[in-house]
Amino acid sequence: MTSPARPRTGAFLYPWDVDGDPAAPALLAGLGVRQVTLAAAYHSTRALSPRHPARRVVTAEHAAVLYPPDARRWAGRRLAPYPAGDWAPGDAWARAAEALGGTGLDVHSWVVLAHNSRLGADHPDTSVVNAHGDRYPWAPCIAHPEVRALLVDLAAEAAVRPGATGTELESCGWYGYAHLHAHDKTGGVPLDDRAQLLLSLCFCPHCRRGYADGGADPDALAAAVRAALAPVWTGTGPAGELGELSGPALAWRAATARSFQEAAVAAVRAAAPPGFRILLHADPDPYRCGADAGTDPAHVLGVADGVVARPGRLTAFAAHRPPGATLAANLSVVAGMGGAPGRLAEDARRALADGAGELRLYHAGLASDADLAAVRTALAALG
Repeated sequence: MTSPARPRTGAFLYPWDVDGDPAAPALLAGLGVRQVTLAAAYHSTRALSPRHPARRVVTAEHAAVLYPPDARRWAGRRLAPYPAGDWAPGDAWARAAEALGGTGLDVHSWVVLAHNSRLGADHPDTSVVNAHGDRYPWAPCIAHPEVRALLVDLAAEAAVRPGATGTELESCGWYGYAHLHAHDKTGGVPLDDRAQLLLSLCFCPHCRRGYADGGADPDALAAAVRAALAPVWTGTGPAGELGELSGPALAWRAATARSFQEAAVAAVRAAAPPGFRILLHADPDPYRCGADAGTDPAHVLGVADGVVARPGRLTAFAAHRPPGATLAANLSVVAGMGGAPGRLAEDARRALADGAGELRLYHAGLASDADLAAVRTALAALG
């Protein structure tokens, strides 16, 4: 009796984990993964690089592309991607991709779209604005025409890098309140999913116009959101409902996200060679904000080639998966960040039973040597 084939497995990586470290490609290939999803456009971060011979802590000071942006594409435009600083100089992505490809690993690009604090700082009008008038500079509003144009063109440019055979688009939808931030002081009032959604509804001029076009008075909607959140702030109960205003508000959000996702995928397809695979980091709740963008499973699986989703969110996509579509489970393997590398084989089997056909491991560059040893053992156990 033959054992089942090991599922196709990929690991996330930053270019600075490889660039300048001659040992990194062989280490990655030796884990038993077939693919590396390599960041090409990424938000600001502070990251450990525990094995690099020249550094231990990388501070990416702002959202940036990790390759030289095409000057002709962006000439004369108010909004354009930011080049990286010394954390990823020159074409760091290409150098890392070439080194990884030399071991036989498939390299896919990893592109973060609607998450950019530098953009919000430089151009305040591009940000999501909540019902209280507070601006979220990390969250570009995907209803803003210039923002959409920037992000759609960025998707095509950052995804289709030389040496990439596919891409994974993160934050391809609404971003909102939830955001890891320096010295965060936001934990004093717990916010459930409904409260987070209400606090993420945007009231910038473009979204106010969208609500009005859908039949909802934007001032009345903002007042209803504030009223619904009032019990949360006073600790007297959960967030309330929006009543008859809920329909137009959520319809605008869902339609805007869908059209943005269609445009981003279409732009990548137009720029990519045949066979280039496009996956979205996605959640099956169409109103969820964040890195795993809210989607309608049937719709997104008819637009992209598949999705990358968290455990517990897989079955909703599996129920709508057309033939040939990819469903990849995103499994955390960094113990210090809440992952469970020692349970990887068990978690992988559960994800496969829930409908996943592939695995993604977050994050090989951040993981300790002990974490990677557990990954190597688990992947060997899977076949």
